[in-house]
Amino acid sequence: MLGTTLNHKIIPRDYDVFAGTDVDKRNYAVTFLDHQGRSKSIAMNAKPEQLVQTTRNLFPGKKVCFAYEAGPTGFGLYDHLTQEAFTCLVLAPSMIATAPGLRVKTNRLDSRNIALQLRGGELNGIYVPSLVYRDLRHLVHLRDVLAHERSAYKCRIKSLLLLENFPSSGTWNSAFIQHLRSLPCRPILRFKLDQLIDHLHYTHQQVIKAQKEIRRFCTQEQQLAVSISLIQSIGGLGWITSSHLLSRIGDPTFLRRAEQISSFIGLTPRENSTGDSIRRGSITRIGDPRLRSKLIQVAWVAIRKDPQLADFYHRIYQRHPKDEAPKKAIVAVANKLCRRIYAVLKHKQPYQVRSVQQQEAVCARGQTRRLREREEATL
Repeated sequence: MLGTTLNHKIIPRDYDVFAGTDVDKRNYAVTFLDHQGRSKSIAMNAKPEQLVQTTRNLFPGKKVCFAYEAGPTGFGLYDHLTQEAFTCLVLAPSMIATAPGLRVKTNRLDSRNIALQLRGGELNGIYVPSLVYRDLRHLVHLRDVLAHERSAYKCRIKSLLLLENFPSSGTWNSAFIQHLRSLPCRPILRFKLDQLIDHLHYTHQQVIKAQKEIRRFCTQEQQLAVSISLIQSIGGLGWITSSHLLSRIGDPTFLRRAEQISSFIGLTPRENSTGDSIRRGSITRIGDPRLRSKLIQVAWVAIRKDPQLADFYHRIYQRHPKDEAPKKAIVAVANKLCRRIYAVLKHKQPYQVRSVQQQEAVCARGQTRRLREREEATL
């Protein structure tokens, strides 16, 4: 299926030529490198067809592996190269090593650096989602942009009310909007306030339209519908967070470990350990900050619905000073939610809420089984 690639590392001996590519919207800078150290750097227009034809003319019958940095040009080059039966890695820019003392940076040098590291087997390709997940990502991004604009107009209205010494407190519902429209004020102020309210109403309608389209698209696509229903079986997770999460992690069948989701979102702690000393700090905060924020908000809802999560929250809370305990405990709950999401997606079974006593019984049975296995192993 088009555009379905998991993070992977190539085996250099399986290829004859390594093509490091620096991509922008107008040009490609490509450096071809083989195992004997022979290299050839060329520049061309940003046309995938031309790159494919040039490669076949220069290296007929050779196995060529391409790599380029992920960026604003998207996955178009990747799609075309894979359709033409070439191997292509899309690289995270932060994971490409550069010399600390480097003072000259050009497209040609960047492409050569990628080719050298590709030949050395030092580069991992990022996950490339299929077209279904890319389309869902577009919808989710549009919804978040519109929601941000809606919040911005609310802030502008409140700032205007504060500036003109009007009461600015109130719930953003139809009654409050009607109150703002009937507020007695100067003509110019009335005009500005009405314009802001009109823009607020328009963006609100656009947010609703985007949410309906996300729901329609996810219901129409069977693989999305099944995954979202599984995610929503976990308390606190609704359509907005579930669709955003699925658009980012992509096809759940590629998940390998429970830690992958939390690590991808940036909810795992930093670590700087050496020898016997273990130093862990704040969370890494890599990945999509909007998704991370949504999951932390979901965690606050989940601890009110799930007694096991509530008990987990309070146990983490008691381990830390009072000023930072709520933040650390709720992040730990969000991390635990990511593991539950992995479990329901991997096993394709909805989550069943257990009481604290039931969970303790399950843990006790697991400990008993492990002890029995150890005893049998020593016999």
